Amino acid sequence: MADPITPVLTKRWLSPNSWRLSTYEQLEGYTAIKNALRKPQEQIVALIKDAGLRGRGGAGFPAGVKWSFMPQTSDPARPHYLVINADEGEPGTCKDIPLMMADPHSLIEGCIIASYAMRANHCFIYVRGEVLHCIRRLHAAVREAYDAGYLGNDILGSGFDLDITVHAGAGAYICGEETALLDSLEGRRGQPRLKPPFPAAAGLYAKPTTVNNVETIATVPYIVNGGSDWFREMGTEKSPGPKIYSVSGHVENPGQYEAPLGTTLRELLELAGGMKDGVPLKFWTPGGSSTPLLTADHMDVPLDFEGAAEAGSMLGTTAIMVFNETVSVPWAVMKWTRFYEHESCGKCTPCREGTFWLAQVLERMVEGRGTEEDIDTMLDVCDNILGRSFCALGDGAVSPIESGIKYFRDEFLALCEDNKAKQSDSALVGASA
Repeated sequence: MADPITPVLTKRWLSPNSWRLSTYEQLEGYTAIKNALRKPQEQIVALIKDAGLRGRGGAGFPAGVKWSFMPQTSDPARPHYLVINADEGEPGTCKDIPLMMADPHSLIEGCIIASYAMRANHCFIYVRGEVLHCIRRLHAAVREAYDAGYLGNDILGSGFDLDITVHAGAGAYICGEETALLDSLEGRRGQPRLKPPFPAAAGLYAKPTTVNNVETIATVPYIVNGGSDWFREMGTEKSPGPKIYSVSGHVENPGQYEAPLGTTLRELLELAGGMKDGVPLKFWTPGGSSTPLLTADHMDVPLDFEGAAEAGSMLGTTAIMVFNETVSVPWAVMKWTRFYEHESCGKCTPCREGTFWLAQVLERMVEGRGTEEDIDTMLDVCDNILGRSFCALGDGAVSPIESGIKYFRDEFLALCEDNKAKQSDSALVGASA
């Protein structure tokens, strides 16, 4: 494993005015597009495939393979689009917004290269609407790129044209799902679409479209400059490259930590200064609240796509939320379930009704009014949501519940025992009266 503190994606973040074009150009910025625009599009796609870059938005699908799904010819009647998913809404995830704040031009340069490779002449960056400071910074960076000739017509004399539009969403978690994002971008209510057709065939405005995460595209310029072999020196064989891990919760120094894929929680905790106040770790999420939680026994699990899956979870967005022994698992699971109930788009019955009833049962249990039958009821409801909802939101909603009961069933049972004791005391008081 490469040195976990050697910065690649975050190397400019601490530079003065790192978001400015002048700073970016001083630190190797916009050198990758000069290399890329001289090569055939197929060669750029092959380079990303060879590097093994996988999507940094959750699913980990190979980016080069996704790009290759786009039609290989240009047709003015069927324009191609690149859409950047910057609707960062997964609880605990905070990597894309800091990246766009500190180094927006790395995203813009990646957009130019990716658009060129997929023959797209218009790119949309869909940003979560609440982060106004980030939206303003992106707008400013896009203007700088236009003024410098990196965007617009005939970029650097290459004959390639590209326009970038920064679009603000309205703060719906469901719009992190790529087809719901596309509906929202078209002015419709954000709801997932039935697939097929897939976006590569009929995406934005029913035209060929690729949707990629911010971190995925921001990684592209480094691969173009460094090459696929250099990129594969970091990370693991099946999950190569560096990754930004969002570490939050009960740690001394929460924040963004760049490290090669395959880094363990133990190593990340060391970088973050250890557990806050020395209180021991109890449970944690490897990729946000939509991924099954893990325990202190999983601290040495390699945090790459394969390692997380082998441990029974998912890498997701590498939103690592750390909880110490003072936190009640049923309480945490209830808070997450309330979130999914609120953010369900309501399109499908399993998710719309299931999250509502799961939240009701969990609230009753946390208030001390639950029974052992409630545990079985929740697992039954989870089973009727998992794999049966229209999109992955339903699967994500049941993950903390199922894993919480799997590892901490005794805490759920303890709440039920407390309820039994209260009922027994009430019965005794009633009898004596």
